Formats: sequence, structure tokens, C-alpha cells
Amino acid sequence: MACMSAAVYLLIMMSFIMLVPAYASMESCVQPGAASPGDIIIGAIFPIHQAVEKRSNYSPQIQPCVKLDGRGLANTLAMINAIETMNKSPILSDVGITLGYRIHDDCADVSTALRATAEFTRQDDCGGGTNYSSCYQPVMVVVGSSHSEMSIAIARQLTTRMIPQISYSSSAVILSDKARFPAFMRTVPNDIHQTGGMVRLLNDYGWNWVGITTIDGDYGRSALDNFVTQATEKGICVAFKEVVPGLLNIQDDWSAIRRTTRTILKNHKVKVIVAFLKPPHMLRLYKELRSELLRTGQPLESMRRIWVASDIWSASNYVHGDLTLEDIGHVVGFHFKHGSLSSFNQYLSRLGDTGHDNKGYNYFLEELKTQLNASGDAGEAELVSKAIEIIRKHTYTDTILSIEMAVSAIAQAVAVICRSRDCKAPGTVQPWEVLSTLWMRPFLHNGKKYTFDDKGDINLDYDLTLWRSEKGIIHNNDIVAMYHPHNNSLTYTDHSTTKQLLDLKKIVSKCSNSCVPGEIKKTAEGQHTCCYECINCTENYYSNDTDMDQCLSCDPKTEWSPEGSSKCITKTLQFFSWQDSFAVVLLTLAALGILLVLLVSALFLQQRNTPIVRAAGGPLCQVILFSLVGSFISAILFVGKPNIFQCKARQVLFGLSYTLCVSCILVKSLKILLAFQCNPGLQGHLHRLYQPYVIIGVCVALQVAICSCWLVLKSPFKNDIMLPTTLLEECHEGSYVAYGVMLGYIAVLAFVCFVCAFKGRKLPQKYNDARFITFSMLLYLIAWVVFIPVYVTTSGVYVPAIEMVVILISNYGILSCHFFPKCYVILFRKEQNTQSAFKENLHEYCRNSTESISVSDTSPNEQQYIDQPYIISSPPLSLPATESQMSGEALDHNPVLSDIRAESRKIVGYFKSSTTAKGHLLPA
Repeated sequence: MACMSAAVYLLIMMSFIMLVPAYASMESCVQPGAASPGDIIIGAIFPIHQAVEKRSNYSPQIQPCVKLDGRGLANTLAMINAIETMNKSPILSDVGITLGYRIHDDCADVSTALRATAEFTRQDDCGGGTNYSSCYQPVMVVVGSSHSEMSIAIARQLTTRMIPQISYSSSAVILSDKARFPAFMRTVPNDIHQTGGMVRLLNDYGWNWVGITTIDGDYGRSALDNFVTQATEKGICVAFKEVVPGLLNIQDDWSAIRRTTRTILKNHKVKVIVAFLKPPHMLRLYKELRSELLRTGQPLESMRRIWVASDIWSASNYVHGDLTLEDIGHVVGFHFKHGSLSSFNQYLSRLGDTGHDNKGYNYFLEELKTQLNASGDAGEAELVSKAIEIIRKHTYTDTILSIEMAVSAIAQAVAVICRSRDCKAPGTVQPWEVLSTLWMRPFLHNGKKYTFDDKGDINLDYDLTLWRSEKGIIHNNDIVAMYHPHNNSLTYTDHSTTKQLLDLKKIVSKCSNSCVPGEIKKTAEGQHTCCYECINCTENYYSNDTDMDQCLSCDPKTEWSPEGSSKCITKTLQFFSWQDSFAVVLLTLAALGILLVLLVSALFLQQRNTPIVRAAGGPLCQVILFSLVGSFISAILFVGKPNIFQCKARQVLFGLSYTLCVSCILVKSLKILLAFQCNPGLQGHLHRLYQPYVIIGVCVALQVAICSCWLVLKSPFKNDIMLPTTLLEECHEGSYVAYGVMLGYIAVLAFVCFVCAFKGRKLPQKYNDARFITFSMLLYLIAWVVFIPVYVTTSGVYVPAIEMVVILISNYGILSCHFFPKCYVILFRKEQNTQSAFKENLHEYCRNSTESISVSDTSPNEQQYIDQPYIISSPPLSLPATESQMSGEALDHNPVLSDIRAESRKIVGYFKSSTTAKGHLLPA
């Protein structure tokens, strides 16, 4: 311990007793310092002690400094070495000048710093003579101080004389304000970049629930405000903010540390703490954390956190005390850019070798030897060696680089000024000239060019370190990443510790667990935005990332999503497809219908000269069959993915084809009406107006007009119906009025057919179509009457199938009623498809009518035909003998027989109009 005390004393002597006699008088005004003469004097203020001893008296005496700071002493020696190095460099030797220095200790106290600054700004009156040896040599530029609070106070005083000030570690944002601090400059980045780098680190690692603790004062408050502002912009929440006094020497100051300790332990979810504290504060905080855990019986692991250290303590070797990294957790430190220590290490080596450092610019060595001899506790070599070892332990490469850069900038600025004038005489160079040159010109250091920006800053990159423990020793100089302020980015080094930094991403520091995709955050009123609950996205909304604030909407036209979905699902496209089993059945029936129509058509063409075919209408049968083919094809168009052509063609094709079919049937029905429902006078005129093909053409033309207006004014179109999970493609009819008119027109024709055919139920049963027309039209009307409410109330993919079914029913009704009975006769009852069979049937009809009337003249002569199947027939015939051979007398005196004769003439007239064979006429 005696040796260590002597070493500390040696350090003090080395730094503060080395004074040139010319400056001895200043010791009564300021703390002891170090000085060396030169043509241009550089002032410097370093915190060589950590505090001043507080006394209760009110006299304006200088308070003694306490707690020697090895780092401040190392920084002092680094500046001395930098000045001596520049004095030997060609930069100054070429202009024949040297740099001197005066170094003072601010003892980390603003009042002490202001006393030192006042000494730098004082002016002596040389009496206007030419002898400058007795004049006080002014300070051209000041280097320092370390802490922002000191630099702010110093800058205000130096601004009055526009003496440039270059700080090597003061990073407070306020110092970039050139309106208030026009003479302040620094060789370190603005603190806003350090807080920006911290926020970038937290954001990249997903830590959004953090705490922050700072020291009171301009530096701490500025760092706190900047960090909170930047963190909030990135969605990072500050769980707590603790501010502790800058000096820990009274009871209230210690209570602030204890309060911070309890806050940290209470917020157990906060795993990351950002600390802008001085090393003594961190040391005390760690001790209090351990004491609190031991007092409450909690394990020491409870204090484990990720500590994001600011530059002020990130490289300190003693803040952890006797704690290990297992106790305190992980420390990620932000450092100013590291430099080389080769020059400074050489200087310390020369300083340790007292026999070789006697060139005249380290005058304190002789005084040092005297003090060492006065102690008498150890040999001189042993004490010097131990002192150098302590200095090396408190040497930080980032600070050394900043000090060397400041001295290099000053030396090169002075060299520029002194190339055009003699700078050896006092008063030749003014401080503001040095300030102007520093601001305007770049300077070189170790081969790199640097420039002060418009705010007086040099924004270098930050080095990030991760503390590691090896054999009980904590290493805090492993550079694992670099932060680049110009683009706000992090780059990682290939150091072996880098992987440990990346592994820290596994540590969760959040108030609430992350909301997974498919959920969004819901924050309660009054809570932090980082404290929330996760709720599912509603239907048709989704979230595809973690911790989203709101759900994204799916495209309602093509997409959907269930509740709590992380993506949208493409809506299933639905239509009445070809693969649908129901569609397959209907298509099979349609195809079968077309095949049957073609077969019937071929059969009728083959049997075109037979009585059955001629009685059925002859060529009109082929027209009806052709129209049925079109109707079956229109039914097929209701299947498949809709398109514009399909939507327009299917209804129009059905309307025209079925209108043609019903028109042909109408002609046959009108023929029945003309034969049975007209009086003899009117019947002749109607027979002349009865033009079958004209009637068919007019009926079809009207339907063509209806469909044309429909297509021109508001035609059917392809329509997409957005259902919750599907997209239904269908054909919209465009105008439902036009659609109804088209179907209604066909219904009117069918109803007319029905009425006319109903009147013709008196023809011979085997050749009468009236009953079949009646039944087919009745089937059509019933089918379409049922279709209307079903069509209106039904929605979905099977809407086209409804109309398709009705069309098939209508078509098969025509086939079944009009053609299948005739095909049966042609194929299986050939004996009935002859001229003789037709005559016999008509003869039997007349005989039965006579017998029926002779039995009872009150019985309706129509009753005998009600339940008989009718087939229309019109082969060439002769009047049956039973009627042609009747005497006129009998007919004249028997009214019943007269009615039979009239009825028979109607039948003959009907078949006469139906026949197409050689124009044979029946006799009257």
C-alpha cells in the first residue's frame, strides 16, 4: 500500500508540478497545472480529479480536489505527447514555431472549470513597450473539457473573446448550436447520433420495452430527450426514466440511486436499460442492485439485464466492482472511434526511462525525482514503473484519438497562419484567426482527412463493443460492430464475440408478447403503446406481420379471409360448370334430345309420303324439329363459364327457336279452330286468310323485334356476384322486363294453341293432334308458371340449371306429344299408316256418330270423343258410304242426321285442308 500511495503521489507530481517558473504566480488563482512554453500556447482543461471537497464556509477560496482520476491523468499526458510530436513534425518545423501548453484541472466541478477558463482569458498590460518577456502569453485555443456540463460553461466564457474551444469527448447536442456557442468545436460525434445508434440497435433486435437512466445536467437531460424522441418514432416505449444527480456526495444523491434500483427491479419485463451515467454512478448502481437483492432474498440473476452503455462509461474498467458478467448481464457499449496507441505507448516508455527524457520540454522530471527521494518508501525506478502501469490501465484508445486529432487540427491551422507572418511575437496571432482557419480548412491525421462541419462537429463512426469475461477478467474493448451516422446503419465485424451479440436477439424485452400474423395490437387508453392485447382480425381482413397496428383489407372482389387470418385467400370461382354432376345429367338429356330430334327428322323424311306424316303437317314437322334442335342447343349454353357471347346468345336462341316451334303448332291449332268453331259464312273468309307460313313468319318476326330491342337497349351481360368466400360468375339478363316480354310472348302463343286445340277434340281418335297439342301446351305453361317464383327466389350456382330444366321439359313435351306417338305408329303399327286404314277409321267414326244420335238426341255428340287419342290426318279420302248414300228425304226430315251431315262435312273440310297429296278434294 505504501508503494501504491507513492505511485499516486508520483502521478500527481508528474501532472501538476511541471510548471515553468514564469507561470508560478497563477497557482494562487487556480488549481495546480502543467505548463510548457511555446510560440503559440494551447490551453487545456482535464478532469484529473473526480470532485472537490465541499466545505461549509462561504469564503471564495479554492476547494481542494479529491479522488484522483487515472483516466484524466492519462488524457493529460496524451495531450503533452501530441504537442511534443507536432513540435517535431515538419508541419511546425517548416514555419519555425512551436506549441506550448497550459493544462488545468477542473476537478469535475463547474466553478473550478470557470476559474481555469478565467485564467486563460485574462490579459496583461505590457505597457506598450517592445520587451515581451515580462508579458503574459495569451492562450490561442483551448482543448477540453471532458464532460458536457464543463464544456458548456467553458464555452460561454470563451465566446466572449472568441477563443476556439475543441472538446475531445463532450457530445451534448446543445453544443452544436452555433448561435450560442460559435467558438465551440469537437472531434467526436454529436450525441444525437449516439442515441440514434442506440435506437437502431434496439429496433433491429426487437427490444421495444426499455428503461433509461441518466445523470442530471445538460448532458443527461439532452441525451434523455433525444433518446425518447427517436425511440418513440420507431415504436420503442420507455418504461421508466430515472435521473440521478451528477455528484454522489450527499444523502439525497444516494437515495436517487436506491430509487433507481427499486425501479429497475420492479420492472421485471424490462430486460434492456440504456444508461447515460458516469462510471462512479454505474459502480454505485450495481452495488445497490446487489444489496437490494440480498436484502429481499432474491437471487442475483434477477439483476441481469442488457446494459446499453454510453461512451461516458462503456470502456470503464472498474464500474462493475467485484461483480461478474454473470451477475450484471450483458454490456453493449458505444465508443468513439478507436485509434492507435503506438505513439502514446512510446511516450510512456520514455517517461518511465528517466535517464533519457532530459531534452528540456519535460521539466517536471527533476521535481519528480526530488519528491520521490523525499518519500523514501521505495526506489525511484520501482515507483515510476508502477505509475506507468496505472496510467496504461486508464488509457482509452477512443479518447486518445480525439485528443490527438484536436492537437493536429490546431497545429495545422497555426501553420497555415504562420506561413504568411512571424508568429513568434505575442499578439501576432489572434484567437479568432485560429478559429476561422480551423473552420475553413480540413486537416490530416494519420493519413486521413477530417473536416469540422457547419456545426463544429466531426461525425465519425461509433464502435460497438460487447463485454466478455475470460478467467474472471472482463474485457471491454472487443469491437463487434460499427454504427454509421451518415446512413443510420450497423455493420458487424468478424470478431469472435460478434456471434454473442447476435445471440442477444433471443432475449425478449417487451411489455406484451408479440401479436402473431392474423392478430393486431389493441392498446388500452392511458397505457403505453407497447402494452397491448392481441385481437384477431375480422373476416375479410388480415395481418401478415407481427405487432401490426391495424388489419389490412382483402380485395372484396377476388379475395376473402376467415377471422384471424394472416393472408387473403383467393375466392373460389363458381359457375354452373361442365363437371357438375347435375350439369352432366342435364347435358346428357339435352344431347339425347338432339339425337332423338335428328332420328325423328330422319324417320319423317323417310316416311314423308305416308298418311301419318302428311297428316302431321308434312314440311312443318321438319320446321318444328329444326326449332327443337335450336332450343336444345340453347339449353347447352346455360352450362360453362359465362362469357358475353354466351349470355346474349342463349336466351335469344331459345326465344327465337321456341317461338318458331310454337308458331308452327299454332298454325295446326288454328286449322282445328277453323274446322269446328266457325259458322259457314265466316269460315269461308277465314279460310282465305289462313296462310300458314305467313302466320309463322309474322309470329317469329315479332319475337325477333323483341329480342333485337332487348339486345340493343339493355342486353344480357356477364356478371360477377361477390359472395363471402366465393365469386359467382353468371349471366345477368340485362333487362328483366325484356326477358319477361320474350317469355310472355311465347306463353301467349302457347295459350292460343291450347285454346284452339281444345276445341278440336271431335276428330277421329287415331288421327287427331288436338289432345296432344293441348297437353304439350298445358305442360309448357305449367312449367314456366312454376319457373317464375323458383327463379326469382333462387340464387347461386344452380340458377341457370332451373331455366335449363324448364327448357328441357318444354322440348321433351313437344317431342313426346307430337312426334313419339306418330313414330310409334310408323314403326310398330304400320297397318294403321295406310289409306285404307284411314278410310276405315273415318267410316267407323261416322257410323258411331249416327248410332249415338239415334239412341238419344239429347246426348252431346261430342261426348264419344273425349277419352279417345287423337291423331291429325289428312290423306286423300272419299266420303264414307254411310253418309253419301243417305237419301235426301231422310236428311231433310231428321234434324239429328242433318247435324251429323254438317259435322261430317267439317271433318272432311279439315282433312281436305290438311292433305298435301296430289291436291285431291273430298266430295261434298
